Amino acid sequence: MIYAEILAGGNGSRMGNINMPKQFLPLNSRPIIIHTIEKFLLNDRFDKIIIVSRKDWVNHTKDIIKKFIGETDKIVVVAGGKDRNDSIMSGIQYIDEHFGIRDEDIIVTHDSVRPFLTHRIIDENINAALEYSAVDTVIEAIDTIIRSEDREFITEIPVRDTMFQGQTPQSFNIKKLVEHYQSLNEEEKSILTDACKIFALKGEKVKLVRGEVFNIKVTTPYDLKVANAIIQERISK
Repeated sequence: MIYAEILAGGNGSRMGNINMPKQFLPLNSRPIIIHTIEKFLLNDRFDKIIIVSRKDWVNHTKDIIKKFIGETDKIVVVAGGKDRNDSIMSGIQYIDEHFGIRDEDIIVTHDSVRPFLTHRIIDENINAALEYSAVDTVIEAIDTIIRSEDREFITEIPVRDTMFQGQTPQSFNIKKLVEHYQSLNEEEKSILTDACKIFALKGEKVKLVRGEVFNIKVTTPYDLKVANAIIQERISK
């Protein structure tokens, strides 16, 4: 089976003084997360779409889905965990409890505040995950990357031609993801920045899928202005 998992556990601290998590902020009069969910609903390869929400916002998430999308058995909302990877595992736990996990099952994980992903990106993630077990969506780095260990002076300037910026979706063979995650010690878990690093730590190859520059993550007030501009440009065409 093929599952989508939309991660909606953020609190929007970089968005400034707001009264709700950023995924619920309006984008062209509808919550950002609704735009994101609709992209997955349009792809008929998914057997289930799992929304992983903060525990105290689960009911709100269900309410806005009912309001803007309607009743559907294809979507389920579950409470997330203490961090990103723990939340991914919460969605997988739901899968295991309700459907079981088979060797070929895959999961396509995506940020709820990246509403501009494309059908191509989703399809290429699914195809690559079925073949390679772990997939990351990336774009080539445009600016020179500076690494600084003390945050004051340059430690290294890597060759830009080999640098990429990570986006989502990130997609995985579910059984392998669970096995690798459970085999990590607490120190290894503490340095995880995303789920692809779980495979990297275990020496597994992670296939790259090309993203899009406009597949932005709405994190700051500036990002929200850019997102609204993208929406308005598409409406005017």
